[in-house]
This record gives sequence, C-alpha cells and structure tokens, in this order.
Amino acid sequence: MFVPKKKFNHQKGRYAEKVSTSNRVGLEEDFPEFDAFTDAPTARAPTPADATLSVQKVDMCQQINKPQHRTGAYTTPNLVVRRCQEFRVKVTFNRPLVQSDDFQLEFLIGDYPSPSRGSMVVVTFNSRVGGPWTGRIVDSQGVTVTLGITPTAGAIVGRFRTYVAIVMGTGMQRTPRNATTDLYVLFNAWCRDDDVFLPNERERNEYVLNDHGVMYQGSSEYVNFKDWVYGQFERGILDACIYILDAAKMPIGDRGDIIKMVRVGAAMINSQDDNGVCVGNWSNDYSMGRSPTSWTGSVQILLQYAQSGVPVSFAQCWVFAGVFNTFLRALGIPARTITNFNSAHDSNGNLKTDLIFLPDGSPDTVNTRDSIWNYHCWNEVFMRRYDLPSGFGGWQAVDSTPQETSDGYYRCGPASIVGIKEGWIYHSYDARFVFSEVNSDIIFSKRDRYGTLTPYRVERDYIGKAIYTKSLGSNSPVNITQKYKYPIGSAEDNRTMARADEYGLQRDQSELPENTLSVIITASQVNLGQDVIVQVDFNNQSNIPTTIKANLTGSVIFYTGIRANHLKNHNFTITVPANQRKSEIVKIPADEYIHLLVTQRCLHFVVSGQAEDEAVTAIKVLMLQIPTLTLTLSGLPKVKQEMFAKVTFTNPFNFALKACSLSMEGAGVMHEKTHFYRVIEPQASISWKESFNPQRAGKRCLVAVMDCSNLCELRGVASVDITP
Repeated sequence: MFVPKKKFNHQKGRYAEKVSTSNRVGLEEDFPEFDAFTDAPTARAPTPADATLSVQKVDMCQQINKPQHRTGAYTTPNLVVRRCQEFRVKVTFNRPLVQSDDFQLEFLIGDYPSPSRGSMVVVTFNSRVGGPWTGRIVDSQGVTVTLGITPTAGAIVGRFRTYVAIVMGTGMQRTPRNATTDLYVLFNAWCRDDDVFLPNERERNEYVLNDHGVMYQGSSEYVNFKDWVYGQFERGILDACIYILDAAKMPIGDRGDIIKMVRVGAAMINSQDDNGVCVGNWSNDYSMGRSPTSWTGSVQILLQYAQSGVPVSFAQCWVFAGVFNTFLRALGIPARTITNFNSAHDSNGNLKTDLIFLPDGSPDTVNTRDSIWNYHCWNEVFMRRYDLPSGFGGWQAVDSTPQETSDGYYRCGPASIVGIKEGWIYHSYDARFVFSEVNSDIIFSKRDRYGTLTPYRVERDYIGKAIYTKSLGSNSPVNITQKYKYPIGSAEDNRTMARADEYGLQRDQSELPENTLSVIITASQVNLGQDVIVQVDFNNQSNIPTTIKANLTGSVIFYTGIRANHLKNHNFTITVPANQRKSEIVKIPADEYIHLLVTQRCLHFVVSGQAEDEAVTAIKVLMLQIPTLTLTLSGLPKVKQEMFAKVTFTNPFNFALKACSLSMEGAGVMHEKTHFYRVIEPQASISWKESFNPQRAGKRCLVAVMDCSNLCELRGVASVDITP
C-alpha cells in the first residue's frame, strides 16, 4: 500500500506559527468568506434577506488617492499609497447603513497573515477596537460610504489584499478575493513620523520621484557623466522589487523596518552569495551576458531577474548603484547615487593603501594587494537611525557592489555620513570600510631583493579626492566631499583621525625626512586615436644640482586600478639644476596603445625617481575621450501621440567597430529597443529610427548606448517636454 510522504517542515518545533516570507500574489491562504465566531450560538432560523447587509462594490478611489500620495506615475492597475497618510475607499452596500450595522476593512499581506506580526490589519469604524491602522467614515451618501484609512508610520511595505467584513451575528461575512482591490503601501518621505522623512520638498522630488539620473565617472581631473534610466515607475518594476525581497526570504513582518530593508536590498542587488540580481564582472569577457557598459538603465535588469529568477549578467559598480537606486526609490525610500574619485580598496582595513615598487622604480604588480579605483559608485539613503545615538541620522552610505562581507553577505551599510566625518567608525554598519574608502593614506614603499619594504613617501590627500552626486533639478555635479571629511590637516580632521585611531584604524606613523625634490605628471586630455604626450616635471628645491634615475611606467587599466595591459616602460636619467624645474617629455603614438585597449579607455602612468638620498613618485590617470551618438526626436510631444527617435553615428576611427549593439530607452516614453550591427567600417555611417508613444507628461529623456566588441559605451541623450 502506497503511503504518501508528508511534507517536511524543518521549522515546526521552532516557531508557534509559520513565518511569512512571500508577498507573491496568488499564493496567499486567506480566510474563508464566512468565518463563524467560536463563541456564537447556532442560529435557529436564517436572517431575512432584506435585512442582511452585503457589499456590492469596493472602489479604491484611485483618482483621488494617487495625486494626494504622489503615486500616479506607477504603471500598475492597483492603488499605490504611502504609509502614514490617509487614503480613501468607497464601499457600496445593498442598503443604507443603520446604527446597528458593524463592519470592518481587513488588509492582509503575505501567505500567513497574522495580527501579531502586522501582516493582518483590521480597521474598524465604530467604538469597537481594531488594529493599529486608523479608520473613519468620511462621508455617507445613500448606500455608498466613503472611508478614510491611515496606515501607521511603521506599516509593512508591500502589496496588501483588501477585504470588507460584515458582522452577521454568528460570524464575519467577507467579500470574495478581488485582486483589483489590492494596494501597495510604500515608505513615505513626506510624513514626519516615517523613518525616511525628508524635510525638503525639492529633495523629495529629486530623490524619490525622479526616474532619470546621471552618474559621474572618469577621473577627479576630467569628470564624465552617464545618463541612467532608473525607471522606478515602469510596469512591473514595483513587483520586481517586491520579488527581490521574496527571493531573499525576508520575513514579511520585517518589511516596514527601513534598516532591515536597506540591508537586505544591498545584499540582494549583487549575486555573489545569495542568487541576487546582478552578476559582477570586471574582465573583458562578457560573452555569457551583456557588457556592463551596454545597459541604458535598471528596467531591463530588474524585469529579467523577476521573470527568470536567474541573476542577470553583467554589472560593475555603477550598474549595482543604478539598480539599487531604482529599488530604493520604487519603495519610496529617498536615495541618490554617489561617486567617490580615487576610491581606496584597502584589502586589510588598516587605513593604508600600500603601493609597492621594485628597486628600479617600476610598480611591483605581483606584491601590491591594495588598489585605487579611479572612481567608485555607491548609494546614499536618507533615514533615521534609531539604532544609533542622536545626531547620526540623515544620509547613510550603502553599497551593493560586492567588495567585502557584512554579517556574512556581500553588502555595505547603512553607514552614517556624519559618523564617517567625525571618525565614529565603530557604529553600525560598515563605517570602518567606508571611512577607509575616502580617507586612506597611500604608502609608497620600495621592496628589495629580500622582500623587505622601506616606505619612502606618504600621500594623504589623494584618496577621496572628490565625492560627487547629482544636483537638484539638473545634471550638474555637486561636490559633497565636505560631507564625508574635513579639510586635510585641519584641526577637525586631526580630531577625526585621532578618534579613528582610538578604535583601531591606525594611520601610517612613519617618520620620513623632508623632501627637497618633487615630481608631477601632466597629460592633456586627448581623443582616442590621438597621440598621447606625457610630461614629467621634477622640481629641485635644494641648493645643489640633483641627478635622478627615473622610471615612467604606462599601463592600460580597468577603472578599478587593476592593470589590463602593459603599455610602456621608459627609463631615463635627468639632472635638475639647483632651485629649478626640469622636464622629460614622452610621446606615445596612438598605434602603440590602441591594440592594447580592447574595451578599456583608461591609461595609467606612474613615475618613480631615485636621487642619492631621496625618492619621489607621482601618479596620473588619463581617460581617452570618445565621440558621442547623435540622438534627435521628432513628432508631436504629447502623451500617447506617435513620436520618432533617430540615432546617427559616423565611425571616425581608422579601424572598424565590430559586433555593435545599439540600445535606446526612456522612462515614461520608450521601453528598451535594440539594434545590432555586425561591423561599422571606418568613416561609415549608421542611422536607426524608431517610433514611440510617450506615456507620461513632463520633461522626459531618451538615452542611447552603443557597445562594440572593441569599443564600449558610445552614448547619446535627448530631452523633450511631453504635454498631457
């Protein structure tokens, strides 16, 4: 005889009730339509039909609620509201209410709703005690009653199911399951009692409602920016963000907690250890997915992940930051992307970035473990820190790029920006790591044949050279370096560093002699395909001539500071007269570097000079500039009217561009569309025209990106004002 195997429940002896970790629609186990009271007597005769109160219709009042909650942009058939703010529901009964009638609204979330966990909320409209949400009768006109419901400031964030339940004497009669009355509850940056309350209206419009942004790249001297489509209001994105929380198996009851929500999101945006959204890849081989530079925004990534459940390939720091920003803003959390230029990745957390050189002055790439990223993108969220002492709320650094683990998962933050600036590095979460990213010292050391390291130079102002974010209402950068740290050498900076030292993050204390010799590298910005001129200037401040044996090493590097290809090794000897400056000029023809670039455009130069009793070093990063795509728009700029986008490009190089993928996208105007070109010959032109129908009014942007196997990230952007 076959005996079916019982389903194993490994949590049975641990929890009194099942813990809900899924907000998916269709999997819920709701209550029956009629739920008898356990203490009610059995009725001897049925209640007359004309006396029974029943619900004919439930109207979620979207036309009223969406403008008031600033959620009209979400492309979903269901109501979206922000917690801690009243929304309206109209209930039509079969007859007018009388004083003896008793009914309630029930809001359920997750697959095991429970009042004790906040996942089943009962709202009453008389003297009977209900749940934590408040309710009132706003208006009663005949058989239709308008109700006002206010979720608490700590309400669970996600998709709730709505029921009207009527007290029938022996039990509760509920309305049938109706997905059209489901509603989404979000964080509320407009509510003073919400942990994400942001006081400034312009900032709320930028950091919650703006679905298009820019991120800054390049170097601290030559800052570039790329447009990014956040697209938090696009169809399916809000559900995709909820799916991410489900994939993380985050308990439903924790989803009103801003700290837990941000921590889970930071871990899940990367796939390093939890099957999250994006697969990181910093190689030149993207054959198993899309190049990180080919994405126009977050929408396709999130939709693909939600539909497949499989991590999306591939991402680098700006992709992680862009997708995380979409996740945060979609859930109502104020968020912005940050770029830290000259960002330290300190492998052992000692506030020292160790760069090691061989006796001849060339970099020791084998033994150098630390790296300096040209730039690194992360996010900031605005929130209260109820887990920290007063004064540590506000902007918090969070990072989903997988670098180091935090409580067992690859993630970082939230770390208080105030705490980082003041040196309180022991506060949760990961303040020590962020502090080192913006404050690390560079220690230049010579390694002899026996492996002994001798430091000869310390540079304290190279790391965290500039920290940028987008300005309110424009694409111009705002330098927020002063939010993260005080001016180097100031009394406040010394106090911060002393405090960090007290908590074990010690700076280098090497006592090095005063140098009379210095060196700088300069190189003018050039377009890819042009010759590069590097000038090395030695300055001798002593009263005697100085002879220097020097080495200039050039490399093609990834933006993470890791060498991709060796470019040049130039040894020279130069004598600098007393109290004078002397230069060495090195020309690098284009044909020496082009074949080494592959998809990288960053050249890295290090000069190291050794005099009789002094050693000097300087670093220079040069970003080769590339042309842009021309993107033009035509047609009537009106909602749902046909318009056209046209991309044109002429290959200016003396080499063919191969395996080119050209994509266009714009939040509220065009879903991503892609066109492929096998080859674009030198001086050849391409033209691609696509139609689209704008779905939302206001200032809209379209972004075009072309990625080729031998040249990445040709970009173009166009803006248009769409009328209703």
